[in-house]
Amino acid sequence: MLFSEKLIDWYSINLRDLPWRATQDPYKIWLSEIVLQQTRVAQGMPYYLQFLERFPTVFDLAEAKEDEVLKLWQGLGYYSRARNLHATAQYIAQEKNGIFPQTAKELKKLKGVGEYTAHAIASFCFREPVAVLDGNVFRVLSRVFGVNDEIDTPAGKRIFKDLAQELLDREKPGLYNQAIMEFGALQCTPKIPDCTICPFSKNCVAYQNQLIEDLPRKKKKVKVKEEHINYLVLLDKNGNTFMKQRTQKGIWRNLFEFPRLESEFVNDVSEGLNETIRLKSLENHNVELTAFYPKPVKHLLSHRKLHIQFWIGKFSDYSTFSSMAKKYHFVQNIHTFAVPVVIERFIGASDFFNS
Repeated sequence: MLFSEKLIDWYSINLRDLPWRATQDPYKIWLSEIVLQQTRVAQGMPYYLQFLERFPTVFDLAEAKEDEVLKLWQGLGYYSRARNLHATAQYIAQEKNGIFPQTAKELKKLKGVGEYTAHAIASFCFREPVAVLDGNVFRVLSRVFGVNDEIDTPAGKRIFKDLAQELLDREKPGLYNQAIMEFGALQCTPKIPDCTICPFSKNCVAYQNQLIEDLPRKKKKVKVKEEHINYLVLLDKNGNTFMKQRTQKGIWRNLFEFPRLESEFVNDVSEGLNETIRLKSLENHNVELTAFYPKPVKHLLSHRKLHIQFWIGKFSDYSTFSSMAKKYHFVQNIHTFAVPVVIERFIGASDFFNS
């Protein structure tokens, strides 16, 4: 039996009942693929359903304000995906009359759509015979066929791309692509896969040669950068505070946050906070600052480890800090603003803000 046939047989028995598998609507497939980029299905599913409920068509998404899209995306991370999602929806709605391109080549021209996503949409919706290649597929092909090439080098990617295309069921490309991704997600898992029930175990190079933990191979090791952030949370008696929208490129772009001071080192409380007050133009007013957490909380991103503390300072008169309004929003309902998940958790853990 061919590899593709055995794979599809496994899939017919083991597939999960996921809502985007019951449709060939390119809008819904595209939405699911963007939500699930670098996101587990269990985490992404509620977001997918919320987006569909709020934006049932690409026109609805296109007409939304970016702040609303970011707020709905809050907690999912990699916020550039949300910004690209919104921009592409506007392009499809306004320039293409709501009609998505039908080939991988044209789909790749859309903002936020890479080769994998383009191949997924083209094969699922339009039966174009193009193979997908994501982390799950790399792992399956590397182990079953004993491909020792590094998956994060141009030469290695070309070898895997050619192999994936060679194995593709050209009559049922969408079904095959979903099957191999599901197989990697459920059966050929990154750690401790149950190879005793794998349909390929007799011919799997990695299993037969005790190489399961060694494949797939990578060349690059991501260096994690550590950063230290003090957030200054100034509160009046009604729970109003100051925030600013991040406009610079990088993480959390267009999200709102409190005034901050970053450092490459562990914060010196007395020196660091005095500097924070001076830099943020608090006019040398005497504000007693209290750390919210016993020690800074850790927040992990793909290439960064953030150590974050929230410093609480209370004041009675808004006019005292009127100069802050030149750089910051005076926020009277913090729950309507799109914020990074670490700030969302702080807001939920505190009782400073009105619900």
